[in-house]
Amino acid sequence: MSVTPPRILTIAGSDSGGGAGIQADLKTIAAHQCYGLSVIVALTAQNTRGVTAIHNAPPEFVAAQLDAVLSDIGCSAAKTGMLSSPAIIEAVARELAIYSVPNLVVDPVMISKSGHKLLQDDAVAALKSRLIPLARVITPNAEEAEVLLGRPVRTVEDAKAAAADLAQLGPRAVLVKGGHLAEADTAVDVLWEPSGLRVFTGPRLDARHTHGTGCTLSAAIASNLGKGLALGDAVGLAREWLRGAMLNAYEVGGGISPVNHLWAVRTAEP
Repeated sequence: MSVTPPRILTIAGSDSGGGAGIQADLKTIAAHQCYGLSVIVALTAQNTRGVTAIHNAPPEFVAAQLDAVLSDIGCSAAKTGMLSSPAIIEAVARELAIYSVPNLVVDPVMISKSGHKLLQDDAVAALKSRLIPLARVITPNAEEAEVLLGRPVRTVEDAKAAAADLAQLGPRAVLVKGGHLAEADTAVDVLWEPSGLRVFTGPRLDARHTHGTGCTLSAAIASNLGKGLALGDAVGLAREWLRGAMLNAYEVGGGISPVNHLWAVRTAEP
């Protein structure tokens, strides 16, 4: 008997090193036993040491990919990652609105783990006005929240205020990821929903290999939402799953290696 799993759409850039972007998202979605769909908005020449080149897809081709996928297969949830230009953001927002895509997770990717700029300066306004209002939840880290708000986000109290203020842009919920906050011994993420604030805490991992953590977390949240979980549960389980992926990270290349997206998947013995 055939079964239709939750269909999770990722709209992001390709990471030729396999640790972030579309590749990380599809691995994460598969590990959550969902069916992954992809719309590639850019190609990157990238490895564990950094990003050396970016080639953006034409916005009309991004729209064509979205139309092809959504008109036939549809999706239970979707997530966005790297969307570098205003024209690409406009194309994505337009198609998502036309198809009333549910459970949209917007990860406002701005800078790669190696420090390479992934979002054009003039794209921030389009992100705020066109895409964020469509989101079920947005997942900025502290540095991205600073760009969106134009003020420092350094402490947990800053993160709480930032989450509430980012909600004024129109998303149904905001998750401010606290990996960059000042508290040294605790990893803190702040979730704002209309019902109130929820603070997730856990011990900060002394982990070197963290390439793709943001992409991976947002893909895990989207997968959990696509399965029908409430947002707080979707975030909590995604955080726990990412912790396992970080603890079991691969060592590939000479820079910051990726997390292990398949750490919890049982494989047959050889």
